[in-house]
Amino acid sequence: MKLDANIQPLQRQFLPAGFKITDWQTLEPYFKDLAGRELPDMEALNRWLQDISELEAVVSEEACWRQINMTRDTTDTALAESFTFFMTEIQPKIQPYADQLNRKLIENPLSNELTAPEYFTYLRNVKKNIELFREENIPLQSELAVEAQQFGAIAGKMTVTVNDQEYTLQQAAKFLESPDRTLRESVYRKIGDRRLQDKDALDDLFDSLLKKRHQVALNAGFENYRDYRFAELGRFDYNKENCFQFHEAVKQHVLPLVDKIYQQKKEKLGLDTLRPWDIDAEPAGTEPLRPFNTGSELVEKAIHCFNELNPFFGDCLRKMNEMGRLDLESRKGKAPGGYNCPLAETGAPFIFMNAAGTMDDVTTMVHEGGHAIHSFLTHPLKLSAFKEYPTEIAEVASMSMELFSMEHWTGFFKTTEELKRAHEQQLERVLTIFPWIATIDQFQHWIYEHPTHTRGERLSAWQSILASFTPQTLDTGGLEDYRNFSWQRQLHLYEVPFYYIEYGIAQLGAIGLWQQYKKDKTQALDHYIQALSLGGTRPLPQLFEAAGLRFDLSPDHIKGLMEFVKGELDKL
Repeated sequence: MKLDANIQPLQRQFLPAGFKITDWQTLEPYFKDLAGRELPDMEALNRWLQDISELEAVVSEEACWRQINMTRDTTDTALAESFTFFMTEIQPKIQPYADQLNRKLIENPLSNELTAPEYFTYLRNVKKNIELFREENIPLQSELAVEAQQFGAIAGKMTVTVNDQEYTLQQAAKFLESPDRTLRESVYRKIGDRRLQDKDALDDLFDSLLKKRHQVALNAGFENYRDYRFAELGRFDYNKENCFQFHEAVKQHVLPLVDKIYQQKKEKLGLDTLRPWDIDAEPAGTEPLRPFNTGSELVEKAIHCFNELNPFFGDCLRKMNEMGRLDLESRKGKAPGGYNCPLAETGAPFIFMNAAGTMDDVTTMVHEGGHAIHSFLTHPLKLSAFKEYPTEIAEVASMSMELFSMEHWTGFFKTTEELKRAHEQQLERVLTIFPWIATIDQFQHWIYEHPTHTRGERLSAWQSILASFTPQTLDTGGLEDYRNFSWQRQLHLYEVPFYYIEYGIAQLGAIGLWQQYKKDKTQALDHYIQALSLGGTRPLPQLFEAAGLRFDLSPDHIKGLMEFVKGELDKL
């Protein structure tokens, strides 16, 4: 396969070259054309599918830009109104047409001739969408899309003052790495207190989302939103029982390793008790890692790192930078978090993050960079639907890049000792993230299995689940007020429900690819590129297979991978 980051935008053949979506009246004729078109032969069917794909790409990119712009500045009401207009006045009117086009495809006998492997998952998803579609859910889904964005608006306003200077919570988190324990505790409590100021607003928002989501599920004939959402996400290859199995495997095979890591941390810091504000700290006399100072420096060093791993990877980031597709530094009014947003028509995606000069920011940059590589690799696929890959393989793309890139972090860390510390932190993070993933996922199962719960019941459930995944070495005494609402910091609960266990599944895949990489770098990268280039044209187990991996959530498999990471950590 020839790899080229000079990505070509889709050449419009159905929509006029200068057409821009402004309102429904100008967009609807194109949907009417597709709905009413005769499809007498395969040539006509293929042309029709291409035109649907083009229209989907244009609509998707418009929606994405409105959301990107809104997250970049949550204080600009015009940007919020633009996004809201799209989600309430345009998107709801598209959905009945989308259902009509899905039915038109499946009911056409010619669809039986779409037998190439890439059409299997496409047609499976189309049939699933037909089964889930309900007219009465359109306004609810529109409201949910708009309402979920309120989380970013609330969180984007959160700041704290440290040493007489105002910081976003993302920026303030760098003080948790300070050797000054008094400062760390002070900042930890300031962040916690600031979050508590909005706990009622975030509870109100979540209650509203929960009620609407449950109604969507009932309307579609499901007992609860969890079961509806599994179907909507196309989780054909694993189920809730597999998720529960994953939770137990984390308790059995990961928590003991995290406990050891925390015990070693406590000893290294010379502490009698390890508190939450100690987890990211360095011993007195050791300055925290500061791998870069500005967003432009982060870009430059990330490009160099990716270039050493594979010149195509570096070219992808370079191209995005040239196109203005990076917004990396944290600032007041910017929504929290980080993401890579594929842009279906122009091809090059957009990376958004809140960098503050920390080691975690390097991880986030290479993580989102892995997503970006995935976007570039799938852009040449024939239909937009082929590029809609499962989230589990999407996160393999990003998490594998975190591990592949480690040995090329020399641009970020100048000394052997700094590089060793960075590798140690990264591998510790690979292990310590699992309990939080399991916590959030198990909490979501409980929430949607008990849709009429009270806030008191929700609190009790959260306390129980959080306690079961908290390492024994960590002393959380007296911090109940902060911990009781710590779930509110997880934007996925608000914006993309049930999108979280993917990180755990993908981390297993990433560790497997890194095992390959340690043995044969060229083959591992070939497997990586090969699997990502398939987009969503194969079922999830086959995508894992293309990467030379087993799709396996069993405790034994997880145990083996965890022991491998711990072994690599012990070598440092």
